[in-house]
Amino acid sequence: MTDRTDITGTVTDIDGHPNLVLTRTFAAPAAEVWRELTESSRLERWIGRWEGDPATGRIAFFMTSEGEDVAPEEYTILECDPPRRFAGDTSAASGSWHLWFELIEKGEATLLVFGQRLNPGEDVGSIGPGWEYYLDRLVAVHKGRDAATVAWSAYFPALQPAYQRLVAGG
Repeated sequence: MTDRTDITGTVTDIDGHPNLVLTRTFAAPAAEVWRELTESSRLERWIGRWEGDPATGRIAFFMTSEGEDVAPEEYTILECDPPRRFAGDTSAASGSWHLWFELIEKGEATLLVFGQRLNPGEDVGSIGPGWEYYLDRLVAVHKGRDAATVAWSAYFPALQPAYQRLVAGG
C-alpha cells in the first residue's frame, strides 16, 4: 500500500462525549466478524491477545503487534452482547481509553462500527491513523492475508494531517 491521505474516521458526539468512529464492511455474517474481534487466537493475528476469564469482567490485553515483550494492559469489560455490541475500558499508558464496537448485518455483509471515546487533549492525529492501520490489518487477516502486508508507514504520518483537520474543524 502506498501512503494515503484519505481517512474513514469521523468524530461524533455520543452521550455528550466526542468519539472517533471508523467503519469497515466484511463479506461475512456478524457471528464470524465477532470471533475476529473477541477470540484471543484470532485477535492476535491482527492486534494482540488477551488472557484471563472474561466472565469476571476483566482481562489482561497484550498488544503483541507492537512487539514480543509488551506489557499487558488491564481491560474492563463493560458490555458484551454477542454478536452485536462490545464496550470496555483499557488502562492505556497515557490514560484510560473507552473502546466499543457494533456489528450490523447488511444482507450478506456485516458493517463494523468501531469507536473510541476521546479524552480531552488526546492526539487524534496519532490515534486516527493507528485505528485505520489496525482495522485494515483486521480486514487483511479476515481475507486470508498476512497482517504484515499492511505497512504502518502508509498510515503515519500520511493520515495525521487529515485527522488533525478533522478535529480542528469539529
